[in-house]
Amino acid sequence: MPIGILSFVFLFVIILSSALRVLREYERGVIFRLGRLVGGKGPGLIFLIPIVDRMVRVSLRVVAMDVAPQDVITKDNVSVKVNAVVYFRVMDPDKAITEVEDFLYATTQLAQTTLRSVLGQVELDQLLSERETINSELQQIIDEQTDAWGVKVSLVEVKHVDLPVEMQRAIAKQAEAERERRSKVIHAEGEYQASTKLRDAADVISGNSTTIQLRFLQTLTEVAAEKNSTIVFPVPIDLFEPLIKKLKGSDDPAAG
Repeated sequence: MPIGILSFVFLFVIILSSALRVLREYERGVIFRLGRLVGGKGPGLIFLIPIVDRMVRVSLRVVAMDVAPQDVITKDNVSVKVNAVVYFRVMDPDKAITEVEDFLYATTQLAQTTLRSVLGQVELDQLLSERETINSELQQIIDEQTDAWGVKVSLVEVKHVDLPVEMQRAIAKQAEAERERRSKVIHAEGEYQASTKLRDAADVISGNSTTIQLRFLQTLTEVAAEKNSTIVFPVPIDLFEPLIKKLKGSDDPAAG
């Protein structure tokens, strides 16, 4: 085969390989033709005009981006360090390439500034207890800003709040005091309920003297169950009252 034909075939293969691109299912190719936007293509086999066309690959998968720890001063003047994670994906590849130079870097910077701004408007107790509300507010603000870039922010989560050692000790003391308060309240409520029940029981028992005797005998039974106690059994004076009256009657001279 002549050298000229071999050279032509070799050149044709090189041009063909540079003109064909294969995009995966989660990829889109933004095509520029002589610097002008043609539009997004893919997935599958894409044909490019050599030298004329240039393609930029864009992934449509969800990106989990860590937000570096930020030094934040809360509304009640507490200095904390907070980091977060942002989940987003490209919805419009054309805008993601043409509207912003680097949508990944831009989203990262926007997330950092928004995190400092929002957390600076809340108090420390809100930051620790109302995490879901803060996450929702962060997601809404960042998503509104990135919408012009064709980026959809689906979720923002505050991961960790690093408190100063002094503040950790203060929170621990506060939690301990709160638990002690609850313990005292529960104990007082138990004492109140017990006293109420004892009062009701006393009202029932005082209505019948026989009930008092039965309760007394029941208590003796419970004590005797131990089998190691000496029981002093007081005899009610009421049992001897008829005998005393009879003796007094026999000693009375008038009765004779």
